Amino acid sequence: MIVIDMHLDLAMNALNWNRDLRKSVYEIRRDEAGMPQKGRGGGTVAFPEMRAGDVAVCSATLLARENPRGTSGLDFRAPEMAYGFAMGCLAYYRQLEAEGVCRIITDWPALEQHVQEWTRRGRDQTPLGFIISMEGADPIVSPDQVPHWYAAGLRVVSLVHYGVSRYAHGTGAPGGLTPLGRPMLQAIESCGLILDLTHLADESFYQALEIYHGPVLASHNNCRALVPGDRQFTDDQIRLIIERGGVIGAAFDNWMLYPGYVRGETPRELVPLTNVIDHIDHICQIAGNARHAAIGTDLDGGYGIEQSPAGLDTIADLQKIPDLLRARGYAESDVEAIMYGNWLRLFRDVWTGSWPRAG
Repeated sequence: MIVIDMHLDLAMNALNWNRDLRKSVYEIRRDEAGMPQKGRGGGTVAFPEMRAGDVAVCSATLLARENPRGTSGLDFRAPEMAYGFAMGCLAYYRQLEAEGVCRIITDWPALEQHVQEWTRRGRDQTPLGFIISMEGADPIVSPDQVPHWYAAGLRVVSLVHYGVSRYAHGTGAPGGLTPLGRPMLQAIESCGLILDLTHLADESFYQALEIYHGPVLASHNNCRALVPGDRQFTDDQIRLIIERGGVIGAAFDNWMLYPGYVRGETPRELVPLTNVIDHIDHICQIAGNARHAAIGTDLDGGYGIEQSPAGLDTIADLQKIPDLLRARGYAESDVEAIMYGNWLRLFRDVWTGSWPRAG
């Protein structure tokens, strides 16, 4: 079964962590053996394993934060610097496309044709499909730069990552939109970009939905009813996304799957893949159907196998998810919807002008 994964930080892994993703996961682990940093030597995502797992399409991210006090490789002292780094990430994807490794997808005919080709010719004969997204909008220096990014291939954007961006408060930083938040949302809507609600602080989340009337999704987010914390959505937030015709991708980061998880301490054996199914099922129960739950793993999003569910060695193990859904009683059509069909429907509706779709 093909998979659409709506959140993979591929450029971050390649450029920040110096990983050649054309190699297998196992080769990369050997390259990084002995590195003490978190996630090193334990990666789960590379292009061969994406193919082995039939990940036909993913959202390939651009991630750079304006944070003068930050110390990570994602933090930059000025927005122009964040812009430059994100453009470098996009250049990396463009070079992969030129080499036939991937195909950057920006409209419905291209996405439809890509999935048909992947199904007909097979995973080994077709480039990987990339939809370009931006996690945190700091690389967009001002709202009037949004058309420039759209022309460059950007199709999905969130306002913030962790902390406070130029446009909104995010994970770990309660608060609303900044003064630039409203004009940014208006520019995003005017250009036809899809708003990713992931990482928004609660107040920013509700303000964004009041201002922005275009299509929404949550690329990688789980349920606060199951795992407390501001990184997860409340049931009320999930209902609002469903009412707007949105889709929520389940994240595979263990601290979002296990209540009280402590990074570096909680054994991954306590977090089986069935915990992912719990969050998918919770969204389906709220919706009353399986039309709004999907996959957005965030695998290798600053961590590795040590913080991924037990039973998952590489991204190829996403092929275990269909059987786990069937074991919960999901019909085959619903399994297909969750694995890829719901994302396909959302992009079809948005890119053909038939959005919104009632929940």
